Amino acid sequence: MAMGSSEADDDLLLKSFLAEVSEAERDSEVLRILGCFKLNPFEHLKLSFDSSPDEVKKQYRKLSLLVHPDKCKHPQAQEAFGALSKAQQLLLDPQERGYILDQVTAAKEELRAKRKKELRKDSASKIKSQVDEGKYEDQFERSDEFHKQLIIKVREILTDKEWRRRKMQMRISEEEGRLKKDEEETKEMWKRKREHEEKWEETRDKRVSSWRDFMKTGKKARKGELKPPRLKTEDPNKSYVQRPVKRG
Repeated sequence: MAMGSSEADDDLLLKSFLAEVSEAERDSEVLRILGCFKLNPFEHLKLSFDSSPDEVKKQYRKLSLLVHPDKCKHPQAQEAFGALSKAQQLLLDPQERGYILDQVTAAKEELRAKRKKELRKDSASKIKSQVDEGKYEDQFERSDEFHKQLIIKVREILTDKEWRRRKMQMRISEEEGRLKKDEEETKEMWKRKREHEEKWEETRDKRVSSWRDFMKTGKKARKGELKPPRLKTEDPNKSYVQRPVKRG
């Protein structure tokens, strides 16, 4: 009886231990995901750059179970789960996946160019490369060292691309803002012009009537009023001038 009780206790202790290990693994995975380079979805899913879409789906299912908010108690589990979902979405989108792989290709070309430059200074490696007919270089590109360099170079290129994109977006936004401001100022100018013309037109009948009364009666304008132009007979060009008006 005591033996059975001891075995049950050991089993319970083992289950508790495994549960703790499992929880620790979940927490560790949450922290790993959140610590990944945000612009590289391959890093979030712990996949190589040559992984297929099917491998992406399979890996996503595996990792998402670890960090799912319903199964993981870590306070940032939801954030990590969302990052995995976005990574899968990007890698299953042909256009987004193609863009990232283009940067991977560019990174490889830069590393290869750097490698060739280094080989020029290392005659022994250069001779070995020629003897192996390219196998030496192929072996290097399959090495962990090359993979580490590739990840770093891809980060650099993606960061540069993203920075350029954001600067361009900022300039576009600034230009759109400037054009909108110019458009609003132009609209305001035409609005003021229309209001001025409307006010001027409203006084048209009054101005015409005042002029006709003057032509009929010849009466001088009352003090403070604008007088009509007077013909200067001594002016050979017969130009009209406005006499100064005294205002009280």
